[in-house]
Amino acid sequence: MSSKGLTMSIKKYKKVAVGGTFDNFHYGHRRLLEEAFNNGEEVVIGVTSNAFGGKKGNIEPCDKRMGNLNEFLSNKHNNFSISRLDDSYGSTIHEDDFDAIIVSEETEPTALEINQIRKDKEMSPLDIIVIRFVYADDGIPISSTRIRKGEIDAKGHLLDRH
Repeated sequence: MSSKGLTMSIKKYKKVAVGGTFDNFHYGHRRLLEEAFNNGEEVVIGVTSNAFGGKKGNIEPCDKRMGNLNEFLSNKHNNFSISRLDDSYGSTIHEDDFDAIIVSEETEPTALEINQIRKDKEMSPLDIIVIRFVYADDGIPISSTRIRKGEIDAKGHLLDRH
């Protein structure tokens, strides 16, 4: 049997975590999720709850954000679960079977906190995979905040602000 193509499906990690608000779903979110699916056999996606995510301002309801994610991913993947996050850590500090966490440059400090909590609980630390920001046409990172302000669209294109 040829091993060609077989290596393509072998993932580095059995179970990976990724979390976020996922408001105004944009190319930065896509990049984060692509990295999670490229690395993990099973991907656990945490979506900030209305109360927790609402600290960022006027965001879409959690159920809508979770639904958007499910709709986007279900055509491509079947190895994921989506859960509500009421804090920055989710199940990563309770379940020992996570191998890695995928974060953006902005949320890397949270991953370091998670590993400290895991260490304190005598759990294995997670490998931390940090993805670089995805930049808009103006060289500034794409963010839901910028989309909400009407500066850019989800692809990072500048919007005419007359």
